[in-house]
Amino acid sequence: MDLLNMTLASALDGMSAGEFSSEELTRAHIAAVEAAGELNCFITTDFDRALARAKDSDARRARGEALGLLEGAPIGVKDLFCTDGLRTTAGSKILGDFTPPYESSVTANMNAQGMVALGKLNLDEFAMGSSNETSAFGPVINPYRGPGGEKLVPGGSSGGSASAVAAGLCLGATATDTGGSIRQPAAFTGTVGIKPTYGRCSRWGTVAFASSLDQAGPIAKTVEDSAILLQAMAGHDAKDSTSLDLPVPDWRAEVGRGVKGMRIGIPKEYTLPDMPAEIEALWEQGVEWMRDAGAEIVEVSLPHTKYALPVYYIVAPAEASSNLARYDGMRYGLRVEGENLADTYERTRAEGFGAEVRRRVMIGTYVLSAGYYDAYYLRAQKVRTLIAEDFRKAWEQCDVLLTPSTPSAAFAVGRKVTDPVQMYLNDVFTVPANLAGLPGISVPAGVDKDGLPLGLQVIGKALDESSVFRAGAAVEAAAGGVAKPKQWWV
Repeated sequence: MDLLNMTLASALDGMSAGEFSSEELTRAHIAAVEAAGELNCFITTDFDRALARAKDSDARRARGEALGLLEGAPIGVKDLFCTDGLRTTAGSKILGDFTPPYESSVTANMNAQGMVALGKLNLDEFAMGSSNETSAFGPVINPYRGPGGEKLVPGGSSGGSASAVAAGLCLGATATDTGGSIRQPAAFTGTVGIKPTYGRCSRWGTVAFASSLDQAGPIAKTVEDSAILLQAMAGHDAKDSTSLDLPVPDWRAEVGRGVKGMRIGIPKEYTLPDMPAEIEALWEQGVEWMRDAGAEIVEVSLPHTKYALPVYYIVAPAEASSNLARYDGMRYGLRVEGENLADTYERTRAEGFGAEVRRRVMIGTYVLSAGYYDAYYLRAQKVRTLIAEDFRKAWEQCDVLLTPSTPSAAFAVGRKVTDPVQMYLNDVFTVPANLAGLPGISVPAGVDKDGLPLGLQVIGKALDESSVFRAGAAVEAAAGGVAKPKQWWV
């Protein structure tokens, strides 16, 4: 029995049926992680505790006391979620060997549902990046290879999560999405990634990047798996003032309902002037799939979409400059002694932060400074409101939107790392949903001319993840195995 190529749903069913144990499943994934060092997915492993939890899970099943949705399932945790007693780095040198004495609310929820956490997954430093090349622990490698055999990026910032799931190192993984950091790496690796409505998952205990945009979600092998994971992650949390006090629906039950009678919106502004023909063709194929499945196709307009990327790269760095001010070498993490207090601050932050983090902190500090706040930050927030209003008007005509996930397939390691503008353009299709706080999912839908995965994105109304899962599952069913090319890693 191949324990590594199972979906989360099938693995849970297999354990329930007694076909194999959580310990057997966990040992198989630990062996896979140890053999996959070249992918650089994990920063810190926690195998001893994982095996102990797996044995506890098996004992609970034997007593008929299984905990919940993730009972006995080996899962990876993005190293942005604080984990009690296990090092948390946020992919940065500045946190050093910081070991939290507390657990993030998201991982605490998952632990309560029986998760077996294998360790902490690599990411772009402080979640700032679109390729997972800014990590202080080195780049993550995509389990797919380019046409010339070159190593490819897995996308970012949740590249470690996406690559680990795609390579079969875990049954699913936690991730975070500030401007596309779940959906873009999912598209690059042929996995499924959903960003829920802002406030569905607590941000407490998750290292902050941009507080009004950050949202946790899962990366998984299938739409059904992503629904299971999100159900385990979500829920109200009194410790987070932005957490929504709402019940968590049974999203797994929505996956098989289909899209018959749904109205699928096609935003004309997502057709970029220089969009590759294969991306446009895939999008058109997705429209046909939805029509064939019984959905009504409606063209809609989101006129302020063209401003989404510049708005994001004002708002996000501004919030980052504020959130990252706490890393000063005084209480925890790296400390580089200077001649005086100010010099200690400067030396610590200069040595502790990587180039991309320094760039964004400088941009954010600039747009918040006297004389520029009104011209940049305040104006960006006003345009953000207009972007959200565009979506509200679109919902009068449709139930969900169907768009491409990314403007291209995965690119070679090192190709864009010296060109920040080109790197930022990778998030052109994903950023609007974050600015409006809407749920969005990326589903594998096809391959490019080189056989690399491409994704389609479904964006839904606030709190309507159910429709997003329904439409995402319809894309997945129509795409079938076409979107699952053979990896070089397997």
